[in-house]
Amino acid sequence: MLDIRFVRENADAVKAAMANRNAKVDVDAVLELDSRRRVIVAEAEELKAERNRISKSIGQMIKEGQNAETIKAQVRDMGDKIAAFDDELRDIDAKLRDALLYIPNMPSATTPVGKDEKDNPVVRSWGEKKTFDFAPVAHWDLGAALGLFDLERGAKIAGSGFPLFTGKGAKLERALIQFMLDLHTEEHGYTEIAPPFMCNETAMTGTGQLPKFAEDMYAVPLDGLYPIPTAEVPVTNMYGNEILTQELPICHTAYTPCFRREAGSAGKDTRGLLRVHQFDKVELVKFTTPETSAEEHEKLTLDAERVLQKLGLHYRVIELCTGDLGFSAAKCYDIELWAPAQDKWLEVSSCSNFHDYQARRANIRYRNEDGKPAFVHTINGSGVALPRLVIAIMENNQNADGTIDLPEAIQPYMGGLKKLG
Repeated sequence: MLDIRFVRENADAVKAAMANRNAKVDVDAVLELDSRRRVIVAEAEELKAERNRISKSIGQMIKEGQNAETIKAQVRDMGDKIAAFDDELRDIDAKLRDALLYIPNMPSATTPVGKDEKDNPVVRSWGEKKTFDFAPVAHWDLGAALGLFDLERGAKIAGSGFPLFTGKGAKLERALIQFMLDLHTEEHGYTEIAPPFMCNETAMTGTGQLPKFAEDMYAVPLDGLYPIPTAEVPVTNMYGNEILTQELPICHTAYTPCFRREAGSAGKDTRGLLRVHQFDKVELVKFTTPETSAEEHEKLTLDAERVLQKLGLHYRVIELCTGDLGFSAAKCYDIELWAPAQDKWLEVSSCSNFHDYQARRANIRYRNEDGKPAFVHTINGSGVALPRLVIAIMENNQNADGTIDLPEAIQPYMGGLKKLG
């Protein structure tokens, strides 16, 4: 979250940033809470000092045989006023923290200003769109014909949006996960983490999912736990309330299933595997110094792109403008794969630099060059997400006879299998 001192000293800049984000944030209301808090603290400290001064005189008055009851009553009255100040301060502190938790991050100085996704510039692309001498078939028909997944039975078990992979389809999911983990650990230098698939409220708040996006979360209320929407949550919160002693950057990768209610997305891209409530993902997370975070963000994005390059898939990288930027991000690149049967781009990764926004919420620090504790910068991105990766492989590598060629990079993970048919 934003530092209240920063908001106080840069109120106009914060208001402008929120306007560029299309975020409805009452900055003045936050500043009023902050102002009242500082008044209360000053008045309470002054009253405490006066009470201490008067209290010291009571003993001397008693020694001298003077009646100290009036002074004692005055001290008790001061104590009551101080207690009232303390109660009001606790209330304001809670309201102020809650208000700050709902303020999105400040976009970076290099984030393009824009209203929505139409203003997102394309940064680069790789490969070319696949051409066919036949009409390409959508992945949902290919998968059903080849027995790669059974969406009807998945819906019977858990409801729509919970895919059931079968046979070679299940093996393909597992192969891609293993391929990506091996690539990131052996070639890109990440340390693999196998985190819990559930997190508590503190962890969800630390990375920015709560309280703003509670309706998008699945929850286990009796236990106070949430099935994770991304490995970003447990991996980032590994270091919550710690001062890191390791050399930065720290680079982690993790596979997890991800659970998202997709609230408000009814009817949007619901066919096949396009938008589901449970999916697999390999995540990349970095903890860096402020001085190196921009460079490490670029490197992480390239690490995610390398997955797609090795699989021979056409993709593009776009930079999100201020109006399309995620809540916690200061700067973000989306990587999109081309799906020929649907004639559109599919997001397969969002690579975000959060600056110190998450670190403040989760209290993750390191010691800077002066030896003083300072907040780290956090960076993460999908490296990459399934099942849209599966969609792209199926639709781009299909043949006229209904078979699907497997990319050479994952054939060893499929037991040497070269084709799904």
